[in-house]
Amino acid sequence: MAITASVGRGGVNVRADVRQVQELLNAWLAATGQATIPTDGGAGPRTVAAIEAYQARVLGAARPDGRIDPDGRSWRALAAGEGATPPLSGADWWHANQARFPNSASLADLVQPFRGRATAFVEALRAAGASVTISATRRNPARAALMHYSWQVAKGVVAPADVPAIAGAPIRWDHGDTASSRRAAQQMVDLFGIAYEPSLTSRHIEGRAVDMTIAWTGTVRVEDRSGHKVAIGTPRSGADNRTLHGIGAGYGVFKLLSDPPHWSDDGH
Repeated sequence: MAITASVGRGGVNVRADVRQVQELLNAWLAATGQATIPTDGGAGPRTVAAIEAYQARVLGAARPDGRIDPDGRSWRALAAGEGATPPLSGADWWHANQARFPNSASLADLVQPFRGRATAFVEALRAAGASVTISATRRNPARAALMHYSWQVAKGVVAPADVPAIAGAPIRWDHGDTASSRRAAQQMVDLFGIAYEPSLTSRHIEGRAVDMTIAWTGTVRVEDRSGHKVAIGTPRSGADNRTLHGIGAGYGVFKLLSDPPHWSDDGH
């Protein structure tokens, strides 16, 4: 692997050389969760900016020059793949990266028409005096995948080397031996607080579900979809009160009985 002349700011910029540098830069960009650049053979502003970023972040250059020379340090590092290996899974990865993939607890992030239906149901509950605490609405798909594969690797369901790439979340699950890989994955399971195997097809990922805890004291009168007020007494829990479940269904918000806080547009 070699380039024939300099690439980047002030370079000769032979098209084949530029394309080769762009492809190598993209390997680094993708491995670190950054947006890739076009591999068009043109040394434009995005290519120069990517070279400068590589020189600063991987090589520690205080004053990156945005240029790759055939016999220079930048080329040797880029050609050797320095910086293009995703970081290993485990507690360190979780602490450094998990905040980049937040879930939402806002009804506004649900998709229509479920957003409107869930909002109307919650408003009716609160108007009646019930307490409604929303813990989750839309789930970040990358976070869902990270949780799913953390569980699968930790439990030995899938081999670390067989985990597919997660868009925007560079991570290396294979630590070189099975025990170390499973131990690191279990660290992430614990930090995510996972109790059951996370799904990759949850209604939360699609914006079609809400987790909420509903409680009240005494008897409340909740307005149903048709405008009638229905008395709701015991049990005073949204997880268990079948009358309340019926009111929710009228709004198009269905209870999943096996999951205490979970409601969705189809009961799954």
